[in-house]
Amino acid sequence: MKPNFSLRLRIFNLNCWGIPYLSKHRADRMRRLGDFLNQESFDLALLEEVWSEQDFQYLRQKLSPTYPAAHHFRSGIIGSGLCVFSKHPIQELTQHVYTLNGYPYMIHHGDWFSGKAVGLLVLHLSGMVLNAYVTHLHAEYNRQKDIYLAHRVAQAWELAQFIHHTSKKADVVLLCGDLNMHPEDLGCCLLKEWTGLRDAYLETRDFKGSEEGNTMVPKNCYVNQQELKPFPFGVRIDYMLYKAVSGFYISCKSLETTTGNDPYSGTPLSDHEALMATLFVRHSPPQQSPNSTHRPAERSPLMSVLKEAWTELGLGMAQARWWAAFASYVIGLGLLLLALLCVLAAGGGAREAAILLWTPSVGLVLWAGAFYLFHVQEVNGLYRAHAELQHVLGRAREAQDLGPEPQPALLLGQQEGDRTKEQ
Repeated sequence: MKPNFSLRLRIFNLNCWGIPYLSKHRADRMRRLGDFLNQESFDLALLEEVWSEQDFQYLRQKLSPTYPAAHHFRSGIIGSGLCVFSKHPIQELTQHVYTLNGYPYMIHHGDWFSGKAVGLLVLHLSGMVLNAYVTHLHAEYNRQKDIYLAHRVAQAWELAQFIHHTSKKADVVLLCGDLNMHPEDLGCCLLKEWTGLRDAYLETRDFKGSEEGNTMVPKNCYVNQQELKPFPFGVRIDYMLYKAVSGFYISCKSLETTTGNDPYSGTPLSDHEALMATLFVRHSPPQQSPNSTHRPAERSPLMSVLKEAWTELGLGMAQARWWAAFASYVIGLGLLLLALLCVLAAGGGAREAAILLWTPSVGLVLWAGAFYLFHVQEVNGLYRAHAELQHVLGRAREAQDLGPEPQPALLLGQQEGDRTKEQ
């Protein structure tokens, strides 16, 4: 690779809102999205909420002359909704499905039925290795009473860990997607602090688009205006995050969002706004990382975020255990009721009533059993993330006792060292 290496990347990201039978004007929006992507000829287009296989195949055929490489990440019952289109050959592909993703009995929300995941594609561009990730986290339906907060924090931690463990050979890391979190939310801070990813909106000097970079805006006719009532300018929940490893430097020359309408026809492409970025990657001379500045552990932003996430997951575990215990009591009562009905039916005194109540009693026990098993699984999923965070915090305290406070890179280095010794 030449010392004066420089590469320009044009990236597109959009949550397409492609729910079959429910999303308005879906076919027309997919057609216009295909026309727009062909006209703009991005290096990489990463999409969320392409739930229909038919929509993906339509886009794949329409975009194949411009984007010869494409992939649809499939998971869950109705799919992950994630897909990618690339002008460059895709060298490797994989995905990770999040352990927790809502509740099956919250049918009206539907997140559990989709296999929310993170997809990874590896590109080799002029000798540089690019790891591009696309993801979609659990939606936030009520900001004041967010029953899914612990799940979303666990997903953010899984995402951060997945990026960390799969990007060791990458020169540049790019993450795009609908995180369903505001910039100041716990999960968003956890993801950025642990991975070191930088926010394109905050880094670029040339931004054009909606107020404050928001990706759901009141001007969009597909947006639920009631949901955005507390946010007169909209919300920013879709992101482009990136970083480069030692020896490379990446910058966002420009970032643009749509502003409630299609740039050409005026009708929105989705209920979300699209993100379009121009990134530049070049060689960077070796230099000391700014993270080498030592700060007290208790004041480190990373440590504060890790502790807050650990606490939130602990609260989620307590809630899940309560529901599992409640379900176990219902199972016990249901079994006692079934035993009583058997006695009554055998005695003949209330045989008809016992037979009549038998079916709903069995249904109650089966429902409570499924409810119990799900929440036990939820406890285990939250415990896994909670234990990982506890381990990281414990290692940080040990390092603090031994010397200066470790920053994110040093914490990760410690973990690598531990694994090497174990091997």
